[in-house]
Amino acid sequence: MTNRRAFLTTLAAVPLAVAGALALRRSANAAAPMNATLDEIRTSWRTLVPTGADVAASPDPLVRDNAEWKKLLTPVQYDVLREEGTERPFSSPLDKEKRAGVFVCAGCALPLFTSRMKFDSGTGWPSFFTTIPGHLTMKKDFKMIVERDEYHCVRCGGHQGHVFDDGPPPTRQRWCNNGVALRFIPA
Repeated sequence: MTNRRAFLTTLAAVPLAVAGALALRRSANAAAPMNATLDEIRTSWRTLVPTGADVAASPDPLVRDNAEWKKLLTPVQYDVLREEGTERPFSSPLDKEKRAGVFVCAGCALPLFTSRMKFDSGTGWPSFFTTIPGHLTMKKDFKMIVERDEYHCVRCGGHQGHVFDDGPPPTRQRWCNNGVALRFIPA
């Protein structure tokens, strides 16, 4: 009876141990960029954009019709950015991108995140703990029945992903982004 109880107790503890290990990995991965203040991380993004890089100079609205978007985007990009689709988890190379640089909207090249904002969430999508201020707009999403916070590029309206409150300090946010909705520009 004692062996059975010990076995069941151990079995019940495994999911908690795995969850704890994932939380430690997330916070450890997010700790590296925090040498600077959160405000510095949010506002110093221009220092990671190389001279002459193809980025939008302003968040002013960009309007294109569906025919133009279909010519400019791949079918998967069109599905995510224009139809609010979701790419398969672990399918984007940007999930593992670790170089210094900036992540821009794949639709219009507006900078949305930097490498200093990125962390490994273990979810299979590029994840960030904060954003470049003023470059994303929020909308409520009820597609999964429960209310979620969905965000879009403020310049072209392209769907990027959803924000959750299970990220690392200091924001505790996880901006979970579709990799096909982004383009990475190394510093």
